[in-house]
Amino acid sequence: MAHILVIKHGALGDFCQAFSAFATLRHHFPSDHLTLLTSSPYRALAECSPWFDDVLVDDRPSWTHWRHHMWIRQLLRRVDKVIDLQNSGRTQSYFRLAGRPAWSGQHAKSDNAHTNPQRRAMHGLARQNDQLRTAGLTPLPRHVPDWLIAEGPALPRPYAVLVPGAAAHRPAKRWPVRRFATLVQWLVEQGIQPVIVGDAAQHGLGSFICNTVPSAHDLTGRTSLPELAGLLHRAAFAVGNDTGPMHMAATMDCPSLTLFSHDSDPRRCAPLSLTPGYSRSLVTRDLATLSAERVCRYLQDWTFPLLNLEPQQKSVQNILMIG
Repeated sequence: MAHILVIKHGALGDFCQAFSAFATLRHHFPSDHLTLLTSSPYRALAECSPWFDDVLVDDRPSWTHWRHHMWIRQLLRRVDKVIDLQNSGRTQSYFRLAGRPAWSGQHAKSDNAHTNPQRRAMHGLARQNDQLRTAGLTPLPRHVPDWLIAEGPALPRPYAVLVPGAAAHRPAKRWPVRRFATLVQWLVEQGIQPVIVGDAAQHGLGSFICNTVPSAHDLTGRTSLPELAGLLHRAAFAVGNDTGPMHMAATMDCPSLTLFSHDSDPRRCAPLSLTPGYSRSLVTRDLATLSAERVCRYLQDWTFPLLNLEPQQKSVQNILMIG
């Protein structure tokens, strides 16, 4: 039995996109001991998966935390193989600590070096599969993770999940919260329950929307990642900024509309659903110029026929813009 260490720290979108790689590794090494090295936000999600024998946490402290880095060095030197799916500057440094075990990653001196010169231009899923092939592994087709579909609260259907947050240090990735409130109002008038999600740091966005439209359901900071996955799987559709929960929506094969600004490139990082056509993107240089009317019209034209829904009380053409 070989001991194989898989490195994937995050973030959430990247972690969800790695599900197919995790399944591929378990398939190719069914009798070996697979350990995942990840960061603490993704530990619970990994521990309830069927892929790993152990899950260890590396929250990437400063290099001055020598005890942690001695632990990393010892870990790397007692495994037989490392699959580096993070491929960051930090994990490049880990390669130097490892004492040259069998290693799959982008470090030029590794024995399964992923050196495709086009890798940085690839979508994350394509790049990951290309790395697996370089290591002699055939990627498995993607599947909805059935161990997550029953997780989370059971809400009356139909409901739509709204993701108004994004990384705090990248404000250009956020559609204005007032536009989300207008969208939420329109959804209520169509007979669709809006559900607002995000981590605890997004609670102010959820509160603003629910104060504006009291019938919206605010779950910001109230779901674990497994619960969020199940919630998304059962949703009629999801709408949000380019952020982790939208990749989770695609992973759970929830029809999803992601809003992109100039701050990220959908060719490289757009959420990709399992069912063709279930993931769509609206791309504009500045999200402040994207009107709520346009988003509502897009949803009405795309998701309503998909879900056999009929427009209800208010036409998109006469939508009320909220303050």
